[in-house]
Amino acid sequence: MSVSVSDQVHEFVALHDDEVEWQDGEGANEILALPPGVQVKIFNYDAAMGRVDMKVKFPPGYVEPEHSHKSWHSIVVLAGRMCVAGKDLRTGDYVFGGNMPHGPYEYPDGCEVFIVFMGEGTQHEWDEEKHLAHENSWEAETDDGKAGVARQVAARSSGKVSADSD
Repeated sequence: MSVSVSDQVHEFVALHDDEVEWQDGEGANEILALPPGVQVKIFNYDAAMGRVDMKVKFPPGYVEPEHSHKSWHSIVVLAGRMCVAGKDLRTGDYVFGGNMPHGPYEYPDGCEVFIVFMGEGTQHEWDEEKHLAHENSWEAETDDGKAGVARQVAARSSGKVSADSD
């Protein structure tokens, strides 16, 4: 895993948000193993605790597949919308998940979240066929969101896991 911040264990860390760069493309995919399009910003990595603190940015229309991972996570929505488990979550709302299938998550208008992972890894395990068959449940409220949802639906219809796939 590439880490933007020191690998030192149990050290005090105080950072300004702009001190840590967003990672996208292969960097983000290596960390989360999700369909292309997300960006990540790692603030702290503690190997002894198996803990990673990060922000993740999902583009408008993005669908995070139903998945599991060998860790638990706590998520707080910082901006935008996260739609999961029948709830339309907004700024300040919270999600907890562990090593059991959860999702899919829809981000009809895009979303930025803060996540704490604890455990054996941040990599998501998901089924591509199931993801390609996903039908959106939530409508976008913004023009960017409507365009993003249309792009992502079209991509899945053509066999791509994301509109940002090669």
